Amino acid sequence: MFSLIPVLSVGLCGTKLGCGEGGCGACTVMISKYDPFQKKILHHTANACLFPICALHHVAVTTVEGIGNTKSRLHPAQERIAKSHGSQCGFCTPGIVMSMYTLLRNKPKPKMEDIEDAFQGNLCRCTGYRPILEGYRTFAVVSGFRQCLKHSGRLSPLLLLHLFDSSKFQPLDPTQEPIFPPELMTQRNKEQKQVCFKGERVMWIQPTTLQELVALKSQYPNAKLVVGNTEVGKEKSIEMRLKNMLYPVILAPAWIPEMNAVQHTETGVTFGAACTLSSVEEVLRKAVAELPSYKTEIFQAALEQLRWFAGPQIRNVAVSDSGMLAHSPLISPCSTEGKRTVTMDEKFFTGYRKTIVKPEEVLLSVEIPYSKEGEYFSAFKQAYRREDDIAIVTCGMRVLFQHGTSRVQEVKLSYGGMAPTTILALKTCQELTGRDWNEKLLQDACRLLAGEMDLSPSAPGGMVEFRRTLTLSFFFKFYLTVLQKLSKHQNGPVSVAREGSWGKSELYIITLLLLLSFYSSVDASEAQSVPGFVCFVSAKDVPGSNITGIANDETVFAEDVVTCVGHIIGAVIADTQEHSRRAAKAVKIKYEELKPIVTIQEAIEKQSFIKPIKRIKKGDVKKGFEESDHVLEEMYIGGQEHFYLETHCTLAVPKGEDGEMELFVSTQNLMKTQVGSLGVPSNRIVVRVKRMGGGFGGKETRNTILTTVVAVAAFKIGRPVRCMLDRDEDMLISGGRHPFLGRYKVGFMKNGKVKSLEVSYYSNGGNSADLSHGVTLLHLDNSYNIPNVSSMGFVCKTNLSSNTAFRGFGGPQGMMIAECWMSDLARKCGLPPEEVRKINLYHEGDLTHFNQKLEGFTLRRCWDECLSSSNYHARKKLIEEFNKQNRWKKRGMCIIPTKFGISFTVPFLNQAGALVHVYTDGSVLLTHGGTEMGQGLHTKMIQVASRSLGIPTSKIYISETSTNTVPNTSPTAASVSADINGMAVHNACQTILKRLEPIKQSNPKGSWEDWIKTAYENCISLSATGFYRIPDVGYNFETNEGKPFHYFSYGVACSEVEIDCLTGDHKNVRTDVVMDVGTSLNPAIDIGQIEGAFVQGIGLFTMEELRYSPEGNLYTRGPGMYKIPAFGDIPTEFYVSLLRDCPNSKAIYSSKAVGEPPLFLSASVFYAIKDAIYSAREDSGVTEPFRLDSPATPERIRNACVDTFTKMCPSAEPGTFKPWSVRV
Repeated sequence: MFSLIPVLSVGLCGTKLGCGEGGCGACTVMISKYDPFQKKILHHTANACLFPICALHHVAVTTVEGIGNTKSRLHPAQERIAKSHGSQCGFCTPGIVMSMYTLLRNKPKPKMEDIEDAFQGNLCRCTGYRPILEGYRTFAVVSGFRQCLKHSGRLSPLLLLHLFDSSKFQPLDPTQEPIFPPELMTQRNKEQKQVCFKGERVMWIQPTTLQELVALKSQYPNAKLVVGNTEVGKEKSIEMRLKNMLYPVILAPAWIPEMNAVQHTETGVTFGAACTLSSVEEVLRKAVAELPSYKTEIFQAALEQLRWFAGPQIRNVAVSDSGMLAHSPLISPCSTEGKRTVTMDEKFFTGYRKTIVKPEEVLLSVEIPYSKEGEYFSAFKQAYRREDDIAIVTCGMRVLFQHGTSRVQEVKLSYGGMAPTTILALKTCQELTGRDWNEKLLQDACRLLAGEMDLSPSAPGGMVEFRRTLTLSFFFKFYLTVLQKLSKHQNGPVSVAREGSWGKSELYIITLLLLLSFYSSVDASEAQSVPGFVCFVSAKDVPGSNITGIANDETVFAEDVVTCVGHIIGAVIADTQEHSRRAAKAVKIKYEELKPIVTIQEAIEKQSFIKPIKRIKKGDVKKGFEESDHVLEEMYIGGQEHFYLETHCTLAVPKGEDGEMELFVSTQNLMKTQVGSLGVPSNRIVVRVKRMGGGFGGKETRNTILTTVVAVAAFKIGRPVRCMLDRDEDMLISGGRHPFLGRYKVGFMKNGKVKSLEVSYYSNGGNSADLSHGVTLLHLDNSYNIPNVSSMGFVCKTNLSSNTAFRGFGGPQGMMIAECWMSDLARKCGLPPEEVRKINLYHEGDLTHFNQKLEGFTLRRCWDECLSSSNYHARKKLIEEFNKQNRWKKRGMCIIPTKFGISFTVPFLNQAGALVHVYTDGSVLLTHGGTEMGQGLHTKMIQVASRSLGIPTSKIYISETSTNTVPNTSPTAASVSADINGMAVHNACQTILKRLEPIKQSNPKGSWEDWIKTAYENCISLSATGFYRIPDVGYNFETNEGKPFHYFSYGVACSEVEIDCLTGDHKNVRTDVVMDVGTSLNPAIDIGQIEGAFVQGIGLFTMEELRYSPEGNLYTRGPGMYKIPAFGDIPTEFYVSLLRDCPNSKAIYSSKAVGEPPLFLSASVFYAIKDAIYSAREDSGVTEPFRLDSPATPERIRNACVDTFTKMCPSAEPGTFKPWSVRV
């Protein structure tokens, strides 16, 4: 029990565990302490999943429960996020609230920039961030945004004003905050004493003097030094689980005066090694403001890097020896033998995580020097995500010129991410010394760097071409920066280099961490010696069937053959999570490796497909091609991790009679969770769902992987068993969105009109069928009328964890391929893409390629409205002008439509039930078959019941969803839950109302309470069930007949982006969305769903990349390597409009589904990026079409912006090396 989070989970459940590595902010708490060095009370945020429990000596912790609650009073930070609709699933909300609360404790009147910076360490998967920022903007002293977000609801001023009313928010009163505990203040004058805590396997020692520390380090040379636990904590979190590492002795020097000191000397600023990065930032910022700019070149660069280094929760506790080491030329280690000063040069690093600092030494201080006149320093970093991300490549560059000249006296170029350690380009620096800072130097430097900064094509981390190119791009940026400064100081003209001017020189689950293998034995005998061990559970303990899965092609526990990394072999039950983890590591498995299939390409070559292969044909494709030109191409779309903030979790409680069991599960699918593995009827298994911390389709079927294991374990021991997967386990085991390969041939006329399409889709289904036969073929048209279509859909069977449903469920991949060929043919025709798209749009009454008639077709209205509201044509001209004037920054814009079919394509799932109880006091208890995961379903169902019964929403309550109230529930998925459950609720309410009619007629002026009381006294039932099924839905792929969808949702988005051609970075400048949601049941919820889906789509198409080894082992198992969008990734201007006057007669109260349809609109960002890349390529004289696969990561953007730098770093020939990662 090393970190704070396990302690908080006992009684204080507000603080959430999202990742266990300090990457999501769900566990944010406020740490308060009296700082004897600054002589004041400090408040700062920290990650409870990393903060050591032993470091809480003399420290106060405030959790979300400590600032307010619904029983007494909400704190303004809680109230405003709730009332501004900034909380959906709610799992991230406590962490975000605590980040805001801590900021308000330190700055009761913050600027908007302060608020944005405070959230750099927090993630949200549901909201799209906009409502959080808008709600908290009410605390800001000025209303300006760095992320200059605009209100949603542009088309309806009333909607704008009533999403929330800030005038009703309670004011913030800083005088009413809890005081710092007096008993901790009394400790400030007492002498500090050494503290020692001993656990089962770890000893924590907190010395109070430097002498004690160096003596302890001499005694325990391999001891780890911990202050904030941001480094060791992550190692403990990840490496202890994955690599079985252990740190028996930990030394905590946080209270040692010398290690907290800050000294301003003649040469620079010296920071004690225990100074946090936040305090370093504060000191440097003050120095930059007070000192001459020529002295603070290094300080300014350090501050810029610190801004993007982790989040505040990390910077508040991380210390200079871990974070600032790369920026400092001098460090001071000390030991029992004394103190020495070490220069950080090319000899400092001796290997990965190894330096010349001796094991018995401790780092005392780090000096950051002043810069001199004529000295310039820059630091650069490129990552997948701008905020809180580890660099792909980073560098520090320094040049000193001979006095009054532009001749190089000294130059240092250091790079991270190009070797196991930080390395210096020594040969390049030597060659550049004594040279004039001009274009010839630039050309030679790039040539030399291209040779010196080489990487093996198999280098860990991959992205070899990109990383090599970045080393040149960064130097070019440094060259231009220095050139500008030289010009400014020397009052001369700036000669900006353009590419063309310089030459062509160019519980704990046990899985087998092997892919496909046969295992012969499992030995759990050593696990029995671990404290707290209860028992080991495997296939032989399953009382019912070990067969599971939607297609009955999976097993609860692996038997003999393991078919993927993450296939569960067994489980260890122990008294604590830590003990179960230790016991699981002690289980021994003998195995023999088999040859796996990992990628789509391998599956195609080996014809490894999950049957059936689906087809849709319409018209005469051959004739269509004969009458038109055609384009042959393909596109790959990567998968996506759900990254719900709450991982899969289950609590199984056996009842002890007749096999009864109660399951508390985070699931979207209660019926499938009534596990058959126990060998008892479903009427003995009660599944309960209060709410989920996000789902997005990931908990529709894959939760049964964990639930069945936990249920079997509880059945075996006859006691409650609980398991919540760690983030890395969840990502490894549960699968995600399917990667897709689309191959197409499209025929078209010279005016851009599409005549014929032949397309094949290959999805990586993983090791089982699950829900892989989705709706991709039904969305291959997106919104376009294609007269002749021939399509095939293949699900590749591979040895990866089974992929599954994810918001959009195959639709986004199908539509993405459509927009790819639409983009290609527009280029081929030489026509504006928006014109080509528009002439191919469907019209009212058209038949789709699956022969369904389009009724209530509002897409063209959405299109015209989006063109108008986005000021598309005027902005397009401005973008063209911008691109003419800028070589290394380019802008692009794209407008994209979507047509999304609504209903389950499996007809019998389009049903729902509801149960309504009316009590004698007039209150109503409502239950329905849908689950709440942040999409506002319960809120909408209460609204439906309120409107149906004619009573206030305050009288209606939903407690939970459970199988003993509404049986045989369809999963909460496919965006239909509000439709089908809403109608079921409405029907149940109508039954109640029909029974009340005679009473209401006899007492028309009576109140609801009067009528209910009379009904009860007249023995009239006040309980009713409701049921609904969608009529006339069903489709036959063989005959291409039927009606797969009940209706369609429509929308259009226009997005503008700006790319950095040198680094591949991009900014989302502006997005306008117009969405048809019918007559909205709840505009605030619907706008939140649109924004949340759009931002999730930004992740899918531009950021989130799952990376696998050639053997199929997942590298990206947490927020450290897998990046979802953060606060800073949303469009700077974000407008969402709901189409007016478009009632939908086919759903409850004329509404429409909204959960999935908006997600694909974020493809507008992808194709805007592609548009910008075209402009960059044209400047390099490259005009032919190019392939851009999804996601459009910085790597793909940079490599596509072909220029001299990319030509100097060519790719190795495929097949000549083993890549670090493969595209699955």
